[in-house]
Amino acid sequence: MSAAEPSAPSTAPLPGGDGDDLPEVARIARDLIRFDTTNYGEGRANGEREAAEYVGTFLASLGLEPEYYEPIPRRTNVAARVKGRSSDKPALVLHGHLDVVPAVAGDWSVDPFAGVVRDGLLWGRGAVDMKDMDAMILASVAELLRAGEQPERDLVLVFFADEENGGVEGSQLVVRDRPEWFAGATEAISEVGGYSIPVGDRRAYLLQVGEKALVWLRLRARGTAGHGSRVHPDNAVTRLAEAVATLGRTDWPIELTDTTRQTVDALAALCGAASDSADDGGAPDPDAVAAATGPAAGFLRSTFRTTTNPTGLEAGYKHNVIPDAASAAIDVRTLPGQEDLVLAEIQRIVGNDIVIDIAHRDIGLEVPFSGDLVEAMVAALGRHDPGVPVVPYLMGGGTDNKALAELGIAGYGFAPLRLPDDLDFTGMFHGVDERVPIDALVFGQRVLTDLLRTY
Repeated sequence: MSAAEPSAPSTAPLPGGDGDDLPEVARIARDLIRFDTTNYGEGRANGEREAAEYVGTFLASLGLEPEYYEPIPRRTNVAARVKGRSSDKPALVLHGHLDVVPAVAGDWSVDPFAGVVRDGLLWGRGAVDMKDMDAMILASVAELLRAGEQPERDLVLVFFADEENGGVEGSQLVVRDRPEWFAGATEAISEVGGYSIPVGDRRAYLLQVGEKALVWLRLRARGTAGHGSRVHPDNAVTRLAEAVATLGRTDWPIELTDTTRQTVDALAALCGAASDSADDGGAPDPDAVAAATGPAAGFLRSTFRTTTNPTGLEAGYKHNVIPDAASAAIDVRTLPGQEDLVLAEIQRIVGNDIVIDIAHRDIGLEVPFSGDLVEAMVAALGRHDPGVPVVPYLMGGGTDNKALAELGIAGYGFAPLRLPDDLDFTGMFHGVDERVPIDALVFGQRVLTDLLRTY
């Protein structure tokens, strides 16, 4: 499959086989999980080709004309356009990614790529991030088209490669080389939002209207090589370890944006935290408010501040040899627009004898919690879960909405799921035993289909 010539649809099977008693949305998600699309980062990946061909075959079965783009071997993107009833309205992009982060099978209680259904949940790598949403998009469009209906406006369906590596070999290349796929589109929907969280003894939905900026760093320390038995103060590993420990333990201050201020105020009103945990003349304490959301607390706390997490170390080649160099990978997420300030502060924290290389950098986003699309998403949730509030939030991670922003497309996170209060859904992003309730997938498809009919 070349970059210039799209692949013809493969003979990949449509949803079916074992588990035919499952709802279609769950069967599609299960089938996608069974494609091992592991992305190790930095250009090392199994590739998304087979999963993309499966999606393309499904789209073709609905009478659509899928297009493929594979700019790098096996890093396959697939798209199709669905004609809407109102040609005068801007198109809406629904997008997902087909790659997943690695899973160490020995750490899981099930085979992470078997698509196991157990206890009313679908288990596997991608069940949460984000083959569940891929399946909801496909099943929702299928429901409309099979019934002879059209969505309200044109839909641009895109399934990207390489999102888990910042979209370097996926959405960034698609936006650069296939901008015509998005002609007429002004807004987009993807992960990570629309899911429910507990707030005290109530339930609320989080709608994602922003993302923190992404900066992946590599810290490098130099020293003098030598024998492991000697007194050796000029040790690169020691120097690096001190810098990594200091940075990893840095407690970054809370800094609220327009979005996160709305998040805190709305959640505080729901759980009564405004009167119980106040500072600065009665303003609610963001961390105390987050604590009222149970399993979602850690995820929300990361949205109020910069985070700098060490994620990898590399040094040495033999037990008795002191190496002359050592390096560490650091995942930095800053509030939108604070990247340069944070980088300067990181240099101060680790010291001038540590070299900082930027491996990858991408923008932060923040769009208003207002407008016709937001109102439509809130209304769709309200029709299926009446009386439950919808709260805007700024996601601590990132999505392919960053790439679409280059085309002026405003991106939102809306993968609607009504979840059990005790399920640590946000903790399963890149976690072990990733799983999603089958009934949550069915709920999400209904809400998404409703949105596409009416917006």
